Amino acid sequence: MNGHGSGNGNGTALVLGGGGPVGGAWMTGVLAGLADAGIDLGRADVVIGTSAGAIFGSRLASGEPARELYERQLAGADRVDLEVSVPQTLRFLWAALGSRDPERSVRRLGRAALAARTRPEAEVFDTVGGLLRGARAWPEQALRITSVDAVTGAVETFDAGSEVSLAEAVAASCAVPLVWPPVTVAGRRWIDGGSRSTTNIHLARGYRRVLAVSPIPSAVGPHPGAQEQAAQLAAEGTDITLVAPDPAARRAMGRNMTADARRHPAARAGHHQATTLAPTLTAF
Repeated sequence: MNGHGSGNGNGTALVLGGGGPVGGAWMTGVLAGLADAGIDLGRADVVIGTSAGAIFGSRLASGEPARELYERQLAGADRVDLEVSVPQTLRFLWAALGSRDPERSVRRLGRAALAARTRPEAEVFDTVGGLLRGARAWPEQALRITSVDAVTGAVETFDAGSEVSLAEAVAASCAVPLVWPPVTVAGRRWIDGGSRSTTNIHLARGYRRVLAVSPIPSAVGPHPGAQEQAAQLAAEGTDITLVAPDPAARRAMGRNMTADARRHPAARAGHHQATTLAPTLTAF
């Protein structure tokens, strides 16, 4: 496990953020649109995935074409029945917004997640295992999966050298606080990798070029959003492009990131947005 970003000055990083089933569908549309326009995502030196981005980043790095990720969304495959109740939402907001200090905020969220009565951990692993499809082992392409320690609040990453399975790493990254339980990996409890930052762009520090796809660019609570993190890397000399939903995509996605009916229009909107954007990304 690693606690911070690392890279090399000549590398390219693909950063994929979290966003639930709907945000993930939009992301597959973006990835497919870029790939259809001739941008070879497989040539990235590293893929950094958070939550939904951990799932699709793992599959992409394992060789599944972006077009296939997208078409499965259009066909209604890869469905996740993630029901979030109003009380769960309120408890999440109470924990995340209860302090203006970032460290206290994420620790409050971790404590609330550890105390909550939710589904068994096995359900998280079963769901994630199904979503990973053929991506069972760590791929040859460098892949880093984010998660947040439920006790300390620290964001850390798993990779092929972490001595945990890919499924364990992705489950840890997808453990939405108060909806799914913190998962136990390597003797510690973990919550969703997006609990501090929805995209974790800062982990790409050190790479010369960064392409970040962020379904939900704004963080919940007193944490930096994707735009702020991207601006920090740009100020350090990184050639960074941040792709977030445009107005049409936001309308297609709606407000409920778990609404299955929204996945198809969200994926279509992501593909259209990427098709328009692709000519400006020839450097990638």
